[in-house]
Amino acid sequence: MGTAKQTVRVGVVSDTHCPEFLDRLPDRIGELLSGVELILHAGDVGSAETLAELGRIAPVAAVRGDHDRGLDLPERRVVEVAGKQIGLVHGNRSHLIEEPATFAGTLTLGHWWPKVGLYRWLRGSFPDADAVVYGHTHFADSRRLDGTLLLNPGAVYQVSPAEARRRLEGNPGWFEWSWLQVIRHRRVTPRPSVGLLEIGPSGITASILAL
Repeated sequence: MGTAKQTVRVGVVSDTHCPEFLDRLPDRIGELLSGVELILHAGDVGSAETLAELGRIAPVAAVRGDHDRGLDLPERRVVEVAGKQIGLVHGNRSHLIEEPATFAGTLTLGHWWPKVGLYRWLRGSFPDADAVVYGHTHFADSRRLDGTLLLNPGAVYQVSPAEARRRLEGNPGWFEWSWLQVIRHRRVTPRPSVGLLEIGPSGITASILAL
């Protein structure tokens, strides 16, 4: 897709959770990603209809998140764009890693939430990739590790303290209960966001766009 002689724009989306928690996708996604050649979805999609809606903007390549049990999507994939290899994964790992980290975050109300080698794990999962796109954390982040761009576009669906308290009333499982405890004490909720990759002769650059 595209050539190395021109800049190719790729939209990046994650954690839409639609219609699981969002009734519909924000119209702003279409405005921000207008004109992209491809959309990468890093999991926790919500439904095939959500992928179809994004597909009205541009072709979509997606992976399965831990909330996507009913969707026939791969857990990880590599997409080639303008001669560059982009790894795509949701980012959820073994509960042997995630549960202790979540427990530590719960005890400290989110002040200490160890990533336990997340960036090295992402880099090692796609050793030949020029960039790795992931989601799951609901926190936007862009950085380079050993020359590889790691991009989390943030989440389209963000949980407010009020919604966390409402969901806790439904007696969720231990894992969900733990991180909802942290969120319900937050003073500031991260803004929903998407990402943009621009791939050109000088390499790959990333932007995070607030919805």
